[in-house]
Amino acid sequence: MTEPEHPEPTLPHGVPPWPGGEAEWPADPHYDPELLANGDTRNVIDRYRYWRMEAIVADLDLHRHPFHVAIENWQHDLNIGSIVRSANAFAAETVHIIGRRRWNKRGAMVTDRYQHVLHHPDVADFVEWAEAQGLPIIAVDNVEGSIPVDDAELPERCVLLFGQEGPGLSDEAIAASDRVVEITQYGSTRSINASAAAAIVMHEWVRRHARR
Repeated sequence: MTEPEHPEPTLPHGVPPWPGGEAEWPADPHYDPELLANGDTRNVIDRYRYWRMEAIVADLDLHRHPFHVAIENWQHDLNIGSIVRSANAFAAETVHIIGRRRWNKRGAMVTDRYQHVLHHPDVADFVEWAEAQGLPIIAVDNVEGSIPVDDAELPERCVLLFGQEGPGLSDEAIAASDRVVEITQYGSTRSINASAAAAIVMHEWVRRHARR
């Protein structure tokens, strides 16, 4: 069964049709005639206003960062979509869904159309892929033996692996990881939201390795 496509989210603001009419349209093939004619209210940065979706993906491919994001998907977790959205915001190379092929896309706000997403049926298949690519797996979970991410080595080329809301990462995923990091907390709650944790760790990678 194919999961239904969600429409591109629109913003209350945006840009109107290209001023001057069709005679003034830019000749650059990046631009979408339909958007030039009707305006662009998509949730994209100003640089990509009026651009075709395929042109945006091609441009992103020129400067994606060399880290990947992986998420275990055993419970159809609502956080997965939000993690994909953050991966797009931080220009992750690829998002890997481990487990169930179907995942709840609402939180992604259609950013999965601009983000490379791969599926792995199980942890073993994902680990085989990572090893073939020479990418260390950095698991993120607050389990015994975890290293605070502030103090941990975070390689430039790596896969950041996240688990489900509640149970966290599976034992198999923890065992397959090269190291396990956690986010230092100071309050009473045992854990923070999975999508929030993913955004924090991705930004920590960006803070260390990305060029503005």
